[in-house]
Amino acid sequence: MTTPFTSPLPEAIDELWQRRTELTPQDAEARATIVGAVDELDAGKARVAFVDRATDEVIVDERAKRSILLSFRVLDMAEAQVGDFHYHDRIPLKTRMDGVRAVPGSIARWGAHLAPGVVLMPSFTNIGAYVGSGTMVDTWATVGSCAQVGENVHLSGGVGIGGVLEPPQASPVVIEDEAFLGSRSMVVEGARVREGAKLGAATILTSSTRVFDAETGDELPRGEAPAWSVCVTANRVKSFPGGDFSLPCLLVLKRLEAGQEHDKLALNELLREHGVNA
Repeated sequence: MTTPFTSPLPEAIDELWQRRTELTPQDAEARATIVGAVDELDAGKARVAFVDRATDEVIVDERAKRSILLSFRVLDMAEAQVGDFHYHDRIPLKTRMDGVRAVPGSIARWGAHLAPGVVLMPSFTNIGAYVGSGTMVDTWATVGSCAQVGENVHLSGGVGIGGVLEPPQASPVVIEDEAFLGSRSMVVEGARVREGAKLGAATILTSSTRVFDAETGDELPRGEAPAWSVCVTANRVKSFPGGDFSLPCLLVLKRLEAGQEHDKLALNELLREHGVNA
């Protein structure tokens, strides 16, 4: 039997959530509690969600999400400046960057955790996100609020990772360790890219996307790229009263050996056989 999850954040967050409509930036005690909770997320001492290895389920810390939502009520709008660029927002930019390479043009908001070894090209990482060690967030990629990205992941240029901040109990997008997302791929609505999965360029994955195995034709769990697989967006014909229409799906082209090292050239060659690039 697994031990029920207990949030590391203070129970006071739940009480504040019940009276959230009453909170203002003038509530100093509430603000201190909420800022302290989001600081824990920023430091990686707490996180919005994680995969329970014993059950393979995504566990969501509702208290973490509530902390973020409450911060919008108790923080004043403030001006900030970086060089010639001026900003006006409630949420400041992230300052805890130990061991992180953040090149000019990259933006990360306070409340996002970036583990040592993360590389940020000009990109955007939103509050509540978690990015694991060794992960590359490439040019113009976006990591949405509360999105969970594992270790040694490559988010190629223009990749869009949705968040899912509300409702608090909803699972955010989860990208597990060793995954590779090709250019302009989009993963949204709490979809899950499992360990070692590789997505070809412009792959679209939502929580309701149907997933099929190209070798067997079997339908797999919706909204998930299987572990150690190579996947692309495809179309499947469905009949409606008004005619037959092609609807997008995720097609699993190949299964990889668990732990197989990512070979960009080999992946490109495989995808090009099917008219797709990485």
